[in-house]
Amino acid sequence: MDRLASFTNDPFDKPPCRGCSSYLTEPYIKCAECGPSPFLLCLQCFTRGFEYKKHESDHKYEIMTSDFPVLEPGWTAQEEMALLEAVMDCGFGNWQDVAYQMRTKTKEECESHYMKNFINNPLFSSTLLSLRKTKDSRFAEDAIPFKPTDDPPRPTFDSVLSRDMAGYMPARADFMEEFDNYAEWDLKDIDFVDDDSDILRALKLSVVDIYHSRLKERQRRKKIIRDHGLINLRKFQMLERCYPKEVQELYDVMRRFARVVGPIEHDKFIESHALEFELRREIRRLQEYRKAGIKSFCSAKVYERAKRMREDERRKRTMLCDVLQYIQDGRACQQWLSKQAAIDAGVTPAVTTITVSATGRRSAPPLNLTGLPGTEKLNEREKELCQVVRLVPGAYLEYKQALLNECRRQGGLRLAQARALIKIDVNKTRKIYDFLIKEGYITKA
Repeated sequence: MDRLASFTNDPFDKPPCRGCSSYLTEPYIKCAECGPSPFLLCLQCFTRGFEYKKHESDHKYEIMTSDFPVLEPGWTAQEEMALLEAVMDCGFGNWQDVAYQMRTKTKEECESHYMKNFINNPLFSSTLLSLRKTKDSRFAEDAIPFKPTDDPPRPTFDSVLSRDMAGYMPARADFMEEFDNYAEWDLKDIDFVDDDSDILRALKLSVVDIYHSRLKERQRRKKIIRDHGLINLRKFQMLERCYPKEVQELYDVMRRFARVVGPIEHDKFIESHALEFELRREIRRLQEYRKAGIKSFCSAKVYERAKRMREDERRKRTMLCDVLQYIQDGRACQQWLSKQAAIDAGVTPAVTTITVSATGRRSAPPLNLTGLPGTEKLNEREKELCQVVRLVPGAYLEYKQALLNECRRQGGLRLAQARALIKIDVNKTRKIYDFLIKEGYITKA
């Protein structure tokens, strides 16, 4: 005979007795051989030896009761379940109401037992922690962490970082300028009076409905920004760069669809594509091995070593051809030498070109924009300008916006005005000014 606790104390939740059809109260009997539906009997029918269809009185049985201690003596399983249900109904901390609902324990007993066994119990806390870690590691390996509760940076007012965060104020958890910031202007002069006609009243109500829809759109955009962690934009961009270049391009294309799914679902989608990219690359590598007749990983290591040696020999032959091609041109030879020095240093040679001016003065190489904030906001011509002028993208965008605002205010802009606005090298200012004129961003005064 086994003593098993029932899942509820309510007799209406259990099937009735098969003998007398009365509601069952603990303890009661369950046949261990009849099934699959449980065959339950009250104690009176069991003592009479009730039999029905396939059930016989000599079948093995189980006594169903919750009248035994679970966590500590003096508290039965039935009382443990009643305590949990009372806390769920009355709320944590309302021990007077909890004790009144239980009726068998005092307020102090309920509080001390709950705090000891369900709050401060190290067994339960470690179990919940391990369950949480298991759930997080199920799909969050190497994914972009989703932590909307992270404390965002607190930049100074009107700084570049503050503008990158769209004027977000962490202390107030709100934005300095809302989306559709002047939506309230349409309501400021509306006044409902008793002598309004039906048409005028309906028109005013329509304006209020429109205002409500604009507020909903404002809240929707805020929710997207907070849920996806877009407030701390620089941290988000740094995490995004952890992916390969091909996955970054996919991330940039699919970012617009993040608003229709949750942040976890979006990260799982991107992570699955990153995994697909890695699998495809590994498949291509294995296919290359198979095509070369390699059937073991030991042979693959030898193949990779020989492949690198072939690449080195090919690069040396290319260097010799370059020397023969550029040997007659001093400037081209200087550029080739700088490119080879960059290759040896492990730097991308495209941005290490060195030019020599007519006076023989050596100019600085173009700026490498890789990884600089704001680079993704520039087009190809603007990137080339920033490389030549050696100006970081964030500063260029700030100078560009200042010149555009001044040109829009004055109806045109002269070079002297641009130099007064931008306190940098005058030659750099001229190049930026000429570029914006050529591209049509501003006009001459």
